[in-house]
Amino acid sequence: MYALATYGRDVILKVVLVVLVLIAWACITDANIFRIILISLAVFLLAFTLYFFRDPERTVPSEAAHAPNVIVSPGDGKVVQIIETEEHGFFHGKVTQVSVFLSPLNVHVNRIPMTGTVRYFRYVKGEYLVAFHEKSSEKNERTEIGIENGGVKILFKQIAGFIARRIVCPIQEGDAVMIGERCGMIKFGSRVDVLFPPGSEIRVSLGEMVRGGETIIGVVRS
Repeated sequence: MYALATYGRDVILKVVLVVLVLIAWACITDANIFRIILISLAVFLLAFTLYFFRDPERTVPSEAAHAPNVIVSPGDGKVVQIIETEEHGFFHGKVTQVSVFLSPLNVHVNRIPMTGTVRYFRYVKGEYLVAFHEKSSEKNERTEIGIENGGVKILFKQIAGFIARRIVCPIQEGDAVMIGERCGMIKFGSRVDVLFPPGSEIRVSLGEMVRGGETIIGVVRS
């Protein structure tokens, strides 16, 4: 059985209260059809919420655990973009961007993609384009986290989508972080981007399904 993400406790509590109201309403109504509708809605809301906020354990591949330049995906989902672009906050130049779209059915707990120290943290208010839109990385609400370990550094982003309206990220500059550890979540549909320096080896392809903390998505070549 999966544990539930601590980041979702507030939402889970609200949903449980709504479910209790629906069940109480169903108990006092005389219309059987209405009673069935209310109970069905209550069951669906509770089941979906518990499923969405599941938080399974993950095992970092040994290759990544012993090499700081091997990068794992920060989230579960589908690789929707691999492009060459530019980033001016942390890298100040050209980068390779790998984007992973998380549907509402994916695990949404995010994980640190490499061991190191947080050297850059930025929260950006923005729009709520659908998360797989090519411009969502630049225009949507997001957090940007730059991690460095010796000569190796990467930047990853938590990006809010059309449905997602809250990003949780209990990280700040100066924090020491370890690959695979939990680092927040984006509630109800989202996207994560990982930005690599030029010359890095990308080990995933478009359309590939990846798992946060477990799938190696690239290797930084110094």
